Amino acid sequence: MFATDLNDLLPDPERHADFYRGTVAKRAIAWVADSAITLGLCLLILPFTAFTALFFWPVFYLVIGFVYRWATLSGGSATFGMRLAAIRFLDRTGRPFDSGQAFLHTALYTLCVSSLLPQLISIGAMLATPRGQGLPDLVLGSVCINRQAEH
Repeated sequence: MFATDLNDLLPDPERHADFYRGTVAKRAIAWVADSAITLGLCLLILPFTAFTALFFWPVFYLVIGFVYRWATLSGGSATFGMRLAAIRFLDRTGRPFDSGQAFLHTALYTLCVSSLLPQLISIGAMLATPRGQGLPDLVLGSVCINRQAEH
């Protein structure tokens, strides 16, 4: 099922295309869902800050998004949006993320989304690489795969 090269323990995108088919579009759907969830969490938490979070809203949104993403990736290697889209992450060895890998991926993702140029480069990389990897994935060697292809 996986590539035979010991340095590449992830599904081969040519021989096992089902693992990667449509994942870039599904990641976009998951991103929209996760953004809506993050916004909802921010609005829910906002009154507990005595509405002072409005003065630093972008940072507040990034922090809440970071915690949400790290927590959900740690517990199943997928955010709620990714679960809705039936995708999940694997690390460079083909295993689901642990808490440390989820933290690193979330930190790199947060750096990318906090600035336009890295985000555009990451999207371009997803569209151009055979495994649909964004910048955090390329740095960590992780991939996003279809959940159905695993079964």
